[in-house]
Amino acid sequence: MCCQDVERPSYRFTVLFFNCLLTFGSYYCFDMPSVMQDKMEKDYHCNNNTQNSSCCSDCLGMSPNDYNLLYAVYSWTNAFVVIGAGFLIDKYGNQVGALFFSSLCVIGSCIFALGTHYRGTDYMIPLMLFGRLVFGAGNGSLTIVQNRITSFWFAGKELALAFGVTLAFSRLGSVLNFFFTGHLTDAIGIKYTLWIGAGLCGLGFISAIIVGLLDVHGFKKLGMFDAINTQSKLVRVSDVKYFSLSYWLLILSIMFFYNGVFPFVADASKFISVKYHYDDNVSAYMAGAVYDVSLVLSPFLGGLIACMWPSIPLVVSQATIGTAMGIATSLQMIGIGFSNLIVGEILSDKSLISWKYVMIYLLGNVTACIITSVFLNIDDYRKDGILNISRKEAKERDDSTAIGNRDTEALVESLQPIND
Repeated sequence: MCCQDVERPSYRFTVLFFNCLLTFGSYYCFDMPSVMQDKMEKDYHCNNNTQNSSCCSDCLGMSPNDYNLLYAVYSWTNAFVVIGAGFLIDKYGNQVGALFFSSLCVIGSCIFALGTHYRGTDYMIPLMLFGRLVFGAGNGSLTIVQNRITSFWFAGKELALAFGVTLAFSRLGSVLNFFFTGHLTDAIGIKYTLWIGAGLCGLGFISAIIVGLLDVHGFKKLGMFDAINTQSKLVRVSDVKYFSLSYWLLILSIMFFYNGVFPFVADASKFISVKYHYDDNVSAYMAGAVYDVSLVLSPFLGGLIACMWPSIPLVVSQATIGTAMGIATSLQMIGIGFSNLIVGEILSDKSLISWKYVMIYLLGNVTACIITSVFLNIDDYRKDGILNISRKEAKERDDSTAIGNRDTEALVESLQPIND
């Protein structure tokens, strides 16, 4: 395959397809507890007395705090791991990162599923929490690899569209979870449903092998493999001090946005069931509606405007994208982790009015996101609006910059004999 072949749209969209599959299974697994929340928490006061007819034979007997801790430990793990993961990905490349972190997703989801086999014992909660910890270490970091691959292959081309398609595939995993996990749980139980989720994470590992090979092959055919490796060796942790104000405002916007979404989705199924008296499966469909909208609109909106995650490559250098994504994901997960704890504490009294306070807290985060985004756009406007220009305008700027560079080089060459 020649250089022209890897530069064709068909090649980069093949990379995009397998890149999308990296996180399909892990996103399916991430919100499985949300669909199973009622059975995970049901009759936990009698979880040591399974012969009681009022107890559910397949329920886990978790407290609301333990349940929300499953999400909090995932977020905290991400918060501490992804910064180092982003730096390591910048150092050692996409292939190594994709294989390593996808394997953590498989291992973590397997440990989580294994924990349910110890229902009613002291081992269940620690095993499930440890599984979510390992899973979180893999999934958050895998997203960084995914974004780094997308930003390279689609830079200056269909970048926002590619990010939109990637997000849509991930949300497809979430949507299918809300549609099918409840029925699977009713049919085969919590234990085996979670093992199916672990198998879907295995699909991500297979995709990691393929996309890693495609990525390295493309680098070599483009003659960039050695250059990328040399550039990666120059990356230093201290490079973060060069990140602009736009970058920091951008990642704060991301954090506040997800603080208002993920903690809600984690408990939404239970909220809809308790307040509006729908059965568990219908409640799960409604809770997953936020992902339905994201699934349908992301590819189209992504093609119209670059926002949030796709904007990060625009405000940092190519060599530091992994580190920048890692810091952004870390801040995001710190916020989500604390938000899950706060929501869990609010809901611990189990009164219906507690949901009102949860909504007020989530609304506060969304408001903070809007305010931060306003300041981000003001800062961007002062810097000639790199975040708000269209792809056509960006190309025109690149062309004018290239012309300016050629004029400068010609001037230097014309002066060279004088200097000699």
